[in-house]
Amino acid sequence: MVTVKQALLSCSDKTGLDAFAGELAKLGVSLIASGGTAEHVKRHGLRVKTVEEFAGIPEQLDGRVKTLHPKIHAGILARRDDPAHVRAAGAGGLIDLVVVNLYPFQRTVERPGARLDEAVEQIDIGGVALLRAAAKNFAHVAVISRPDQYAAVLEALRQGQGMLPDAFSRELAVAAFRLTGAYDALVSDYLGASHGVGADRSAFPETVSIRLKQRQVLRYGENPHQRGAWYVPAGTTARGLGTLTQLQGKELSYNNLLDTDAALRCLLEFDEPACAIIKHGSLCGLSSSPALSQAYARALACDAESAFGGVVGVNRPVDAALAGALTSTFLEVVLARAVEPSAAEVFRNKANLRVVTLDWPVRPPAEPEWRALLGSWLLQEPDGQTLQESSLRVATKRQPTERERRDLAFAWTAVKHVRSNGVVLVGERQTLGIGQGQPSRVGSVRLAIQKAGAHAQGSVAASDGFFPFPDSVELLAQAGVTAVIQPGGSIRDTDVIAAADAAGMTMLMSGIRHFRH
Repeated sequence: MVTVKQALLSCSDKTGLDAFAGELAKLGVSLIASGGTAEHVKRHGLRVKTVEEFAGIPEQLDGRVKTLHPKIHAGILARRDDPAHVRAAGAGGLIDLVVVNLYPFQRTVERPGARLDEAVEQIDIGGVALLRAAAKNFAHVAVISRPDQYAAVLEALRQGQGMLPDAFSRELAVAAFRLTGAYDALVSDYLGASHGVGADRSAFPETVSIRLKQRQVLRYGENPHQRGAWYVPAGTTARGLGTLTQLQGKELSYNNLLDTDAALRCLLEFDEPACAIIKHGSLCGLSSSPALSQAYARALACDAESAFGGVVGVNRPVDAALAGALTSTFLEVVLARAVEPSAAEVFRNKANLRVVTLDWPVRPPAEPEWRALLGSWLLQEPDGQTLQESSLRVATKRQPTERERRDLAFAWTAVKHVRSNGVVLVGERQTLGIGQGQPSRVGSVRLAIQKAGAHAQGSVAASDGFFPFPDSVELLAQAGVTAVIQPGGSIRDTDVIAAADAAGMTMLMSGIRHFRH
């Protein structure tokens, strides 16, 4: 048990501090406080000893040195079961509870126009040292690193008659170390990323710190027997899916979030009105049209059977007419740039339908992508490569028509968002058939043709990787596909091109592969 007789307070955030300090005083706890914290506590009529009085030394260097003093840290770090430690701390020198929150570095750097010198002054040194010292000595000292811990600590002190359970003290120590770790990472990220430190080095640093905070505990993970939670970056302005607002419906699930993210990533490829339909992480319909309602109808037509129970994303506000169409079938989630009031009324008729909006990004995210392996991680740049007209090469005798070029460009965007091996058939900026996730490319071709049915006639096709054999091109030609875009690079490119020429097809080589495993 940690017996609390004397507490040190040093808080940038004074939220609830006066009430907390008052309750400590009622429990017979002596108070020590630094600078502005001491003044705040005194204004509320509480007796407090200043750090200067306790340590016998005034603040130095314009307040940069306040609590960095051997007497203070000896009082925190002294082991109570070692008489020599207790003697070194001196009479009345033991500090049993440390209450610290750090300078608002994050708030400072997020302020528009914040200068480097301002940010540097908000790098907390003494506070971090106090937290770490108290957390290290958790067997004898309790540490509070956030105002929202005040109530639980007071309740435990009352129940324990001035003592805190060892397990609780250890829990508080863990929270403090997590906070200081995240704080240090925030500072290093800011100084490095924001001010060009190491800009001439690799984009992949030797070590990486990931700072996350919990946004939501989920009902379960991918399956009911798996626990799950949703985290967003800590210490940075929310972005992407982290800005999501749920307007109505059941709680978002693990799978809902995965599919919503896939829809968002796809939609960010388009400036014009577009609709993407996702099911189990797979694209099952994509269209771009001047009218958003038409984009949805055309995306749904690609594979209405698979879209049942899926996620629909649109990159424009939803009106009442589109809301009516969306509620006419069973969907898990609707992602929209915004929802008009009239549309919200329509959605309310489907109370369980999850309707979400977010702060729409102006461009696809540029941050690295992480993948978890057993016992390790992979990190890569995002696939931000776009199709450049200058890099395209017509490999066949026949040149593509203007319509074919437009549809091939759309197909190339679509295939980027399907699972490898991926093959997409497109007509008039609408997916007609999608084959994905097959071990063989020709298997994905067969699936795409099957999905498209009669609509394959006159369509174009995109393949996320090269064709290893002519058989895929021959099947596409038999189905009525007139144009193909693929990366090229197979040792049998000559045979593949010859098959396209024999069928009167046109084939574009992009030189870009879009695998998505």
